[in-house]
Amino acid sequence: MILALTGYMGCGKSTVGRIVADALGCPFIDIDEAIEKEAGRTIADIFAEDGEPAFRQMELKALKSALGKYQSNTAVIALGGGTVTIPEAVRLLQNQTLCIWLQAPADELESRVAGSGRPLADKDFRARLVSREPLYAAASHLPIDTTGLSPEEIADEIIIDCL
Repeated sequence: MILALTGYMGCGKSTVGRIVADALGCPFIDIDEAIEKEAGRTIADIFAEDGEPAFRQMELKALKSALGKYQSNTAVIALGGGTVTIPEAVRLLQNQTLCIWLQAPADELESRVAGSGRPLADKDFRARLVSREPLYAAASHLPIDTTGLSPEEIADEIIIDCL
């Protein structure tokens, strides 16, 4: 089984994903890290130099690669916050993963990413969150409210609810 963690930037996908993978003794794949490794550049540089559409194509390629590599094993994948904007990625998530949506209020998410330098972190943050919420809902099988929970508590909830 492949667990895929989705949600808006700052929801804890990478941090929680590492904890869950460690607890399960399985591989962890951070899609953003895979893209940076493959491209030899940071996400911010890719956005600045190539634009968001090019980045989304890299994101889809990295997701397909991870799904292909771990299709018959247990693995945890932390998706990028915008992966759900790619219709083909949503179909893959629905059909090949147990996709978990990590939710948190806009204020909490915004405070977590303030000053992080992430692309899209400061530009239309709340409007983008609102526009993506239906996409997260459509892509995921299970929402988990992370409000006020530590990464370890979120990981425990995922393990208890999903396994």
